[in-house]
Amino acid sequence: MPEGDTLFRTARALGRALIGKPITGFRSTYPLLTRFDDDTPLTGQLVERVESRGKWLLIHFSGGATLATHLLMSGSWHIYRPGERWQQPRINMRILLENSDYLAVGFRVPMAQMHTAQSLARDRRIPRAELDVLCADFDAPAAAHRLLACAHEEVGDVLLHQEVLAGVGNVFKSEICFVTGINPFCRVADLTPAQAAALIATAQKLIEANVQEDSGDTIVTYRGNHRRTTHQSDPSESLWVYGRKGQPCRRCGEPVRSRMQGPNVRVTFWCQRCQPMPDGSRVDG
Repeated sequence: MPEGDTLFRTARALGRALIGKPITGFRSTYPLLTRFDDDTPLTGQLVERVESRGKWLLIHFSGGATLATHLLMSGSWHIYRPGERWQQPRINMRILLENSDYLAVGFRVPMAQMHTAQSLARDRRIPRAELDVLCADFDAPAAAHRLLACAHEEVGDVLLHQEVLAGVGNVFKSEICFVTGINPFCRVADLTPAQAAALIATAQKLIEANVQEDSGDTIVTYRGNHRRTTHQSDPSESLWVYGRKGQPCRRCGEPVRSRMQGPNVRVTFWCQRCQPMPDGSRVDG
């Protein structure tokens, strides 16, 4: 599933292609989106802003509506010049926004809905902007306070709570815990305030490092960048622990472990030696 960095880059790319230009065409395979366009045509409206909030992508139109999409595991947004060959078959198209210069195509987007400003504010699935780790108004101390409030949950689970820290997904969860030396299976109650602050600061640092501005005004899709949390440019050495079960830890040589975690059964990777449990116990993996 795309995480906060990929959604941020997607929003940036879509913004370059769409902002300030009149919509000349809209199509969707979703009846509710089509009905909205029938009642309130998007053609002729401007795209005023494109933003990411955690794992949601929001496209704001001049008429006051907002298109909210969530990509889950299967969706992606692509940008094409008119007449350019698509990289996926047209049967996978779910949403198409067109202007005089570009086509923005949402392929296999599983969740899409139109919002007014009022309904967007009421939708509890979509995090408020200030909860997003990449938002300019993100409040790190408040995020640490929200984290510490989940005292009886495991750290790895809480990092995925978008109402605590929007934008962290399964890859960053494991990487954040490794960089801070915190075992993802320990309880939040076992953290010190300094450790909670370190988790939040590391989340900001790692995710921000993966949305560095590309050169020029290139229009790219979100899959154009390779995620990196180490200082290595080699793609095979770009992550500390995620996806590296059984391979030696890059710091101590201990085999990296993995285990399913939480009610959503998400895989977590960690190093037993570099990330000890507070009570000295060992987690099987």
